[in-house]
Amino acid sequence: MFNSETKICQNCKNQFTIEPEDFEFYEKIKVPAPTFCPECRLTRRMNFKNERSFYKRKCDLCDKSIVAIYPQNVSFSVYCPSCWWSDKWNALDYGKEYDFSKPFLIQFQELLKKVPRISLLIDYLRSINSEYTNYTGPLKNCYLVIQAEGDENCFYSSSLFNSKDSADCLRAVDVQNSYELFNCGKCYNTFFSISCFECIDVYFSKALNNCSNCFGCSNLRHKNYYIFNQPYSKEEYFKFIESLNFGSFNEIKKHKEKAKQFWIKFPNKYFSGLFNNNISGNYIINSKNVFYSFEIGGGENLKYCFQAHMPTSKDCYDYGDWGNNASLMYESINCGEHISNTKFSFGSWIGSNLQYCDTVVSSDYMFGCSQVRKGKYCILNKQYTKEEYEELVPKIIDHMNNMPYIDKKGRVYKYGEFFPPKLSPFAYNETIAQEYFPLTKEQAIEQGYSWKDPEERNIKPTITAEQLPDHIKDVSDTITKEIIECAHKGECNEQCTTAFKIIPQELEFYRKMNLPLPRLCPNCRHYQRIKQRNPLKLWKRQCQCNGEKSSNGVYANTIQHFHGDQPCPNEFETTYSPDRKEIVYCEHCYQQEVV
Repeated sequence: MFNSETKICQNCKNQFTIEPEDFEFYEKIKVPAPTFCPECRLTRRMNFKNERSFYKRKCDLCDKSIVAIYPQNVSFSVYCPSCWWSDKWNALDYGKEYDFSKPFLIQFQELLKKVPRISLLIDYLRSINSEYTNYTGPLKNCYLVIQAEGDENCFYSSSLFNSKDSADCLRAVDVQNSYELFNCGKCYNTFFSISCFECIDVYFSKALNNCSNCFGCSNLRHKNYYIFNQPYSKEEYFKFIESLNFGSFNEIKKHKEKAKQFWIKFPNKYFSGLFNNNISGNYIINSKNVFYSFEIGGGENLKYCFQAHMPTSKDCYDYGDWGNNASLMYESINCGEHISNTKFSFGSWIGSNLQYCDTVVSSDYMFGCSQVRKGKYCILNKQYTKEEYEELVPKIIDHMNNMPYIDKKGRVYKYGEFFPPKLSPFAYNETIAQEYFPLTKEQAIEQGYSWKDPEERNIKPTITAEQLPDHIKDVSDTITKEIIECAHKGECNEQCTTAFKIIPQELEFYRKMNLPLPRLCPNCRHYQRIKQRNPLKLWKRQCQCNGEKSSNGVYANTIQHFHGDQPCPNEFETTYSPDRKEIVYCEHCYQQEVV
């Protein structure tokens, strides 16, 4: 039987606790306990995933002009998907003997600088007219869609699945004819809304289920013809809608602000999720025994996991960005799809028994390999027999412990640690780490991460955001030939591209939906959406239901709760920090108010 242990993170120097069940998992998969705290472990993994920093360059094999997540001047070769998946090259040709005179991670870094990498992770064979995407399955007519599958005619969205004719969405499933949604599912004609499900013709609303024809509402269920939570006749409702000027940028801006001020008056459930049993975290559905995890779908026995959103993931710690039948995963990111017993790896799928691997596909029993397809019993991309592999791997693990890699910050990387920041092919501000744990250039460098300054771009805007027509009806076809200066002008910390264009399909979409042109570049728009997402952190709090009203006196309950006129005694862990303005209720009090 194990006991809890309190440790000091060797990165941030804060205390963290390893529980008995954690030690049981580490013993099960034969790894030592971590020396970094959960948040530092997550940040370190995120530093290895670039979703949306794109560059124009040449494929180093076919010499075609391509879009890639690597610029032209990197030390390794970059192949387009067609070349990377071809038989024109073999990753095992770059294999090397293990050298016991220097740390393993130094040798792995040397390998990473030689093996060609794929430009974009897309399903290029089954996708149609969707080349400018990343981390995607089959798509049709999609543009700048990230981490998506099954979409058609969609633009500028992330974590969008099985959707059609929609744009600027984040975490949406089965939506159609919709715009600017966050955490929504099965919606049609829904705009500027958050956490709405099975809704039709909904505008500027939050936390609606099975509603239609609602404007500026919050916490409604099975309602029709509501404006700011007040019922109207069908005729009155449509008269109000027809009076609005949706095509105007300034009018939309006013409606957004008014809706936010209205939403703040209503309680929020302490977490977002459905059909769960014994969980803690946020954005979790159809899961059980999931703890301190976020954006999980169909998970079981998970802890410290993130974005394991494709069912199922089982028996995993410190894992994320995929799922789809993943098990016994540890300290790995962007690995999934029929994968098991994988540790300290990134970008790999379909396989088992992988350790310290990068983009290894359909392979088993691999250690320290990169870009290998259909491999088995390989170390540093060199082929071994089963017997040789099983004899050498324990010696390498001992060598990692006896001669660890030590970075400039003095952090020690023995066997059991994920890769240090120096081995990432990306700068910190190119990766999703910057989205969830933003740093300035000075902070990133001080913490041992690299940073990429904006490249010199010979692009001169032909029109500023302020010069764009306020109303979509006043926009001519010539707008697709203009280079629009982003309203942030590169002065933000949001991977701003400083300028952007309106593509013809996009203009057609705005006209069809009667929506104004955006004023921000796609990256800055993405950052505005992720600001709606709660942080990947939990705080212990008590329900703010104070009897007849919320504890801040803003919200009056509509029904008497089980605790009568006394404060609710329920406590919970939530992603709403105590200093936020939102009213936070336990599930029991929240459900009594919305049902």
